[in-house]
Amino acid sequence: MTTTAAEPAAGDGRPERVCFELRVRPELLDAYVARHRSVPAAMLREIAASGRRNYSLFLRPDGLLVGYFETDDLAASEAYLARSPVATAWERDSARFFEELEGRPDQGSTRLGQVFQLEEQLGRAGAEG
Repeated sequence: MTTTAAEPAAGDGRPERVCFELRVRPELLDAYVARHRSVPAAMLREIAASGRRNYSLFLRPDGLLVGYFETDDLAASEAYLARSPVATAWERDSARFFEELEGRPDQGSTRLGQVFQLEEQLGRAGAEG
């Protein structure tokens, strides 16, 4: 099965939609949730400045973490965060929460390929009649 890391921007103003997964260590679930209840303002500003928006994290009780965000330029967003001292410190401190992670969490996550998007299909269905 072939998947893509992110749905590329269509060149029509639509953003790239990026979904990823990580596995939080079971013994650290509560601490992970607590850490994300009040993310430092400096980190929130860096995420926004990198061009990411509509950023959400979802956590299952068994530790499966799924994240989603939109951006106009994924490569530029990743490069911005890789250069950011604030993001580097946050990711370094966050790494302890994850199983089977190589490197920074924001760079070592598994990307999920999109297989369905409602608005796109509704648009095509409307065009077809």
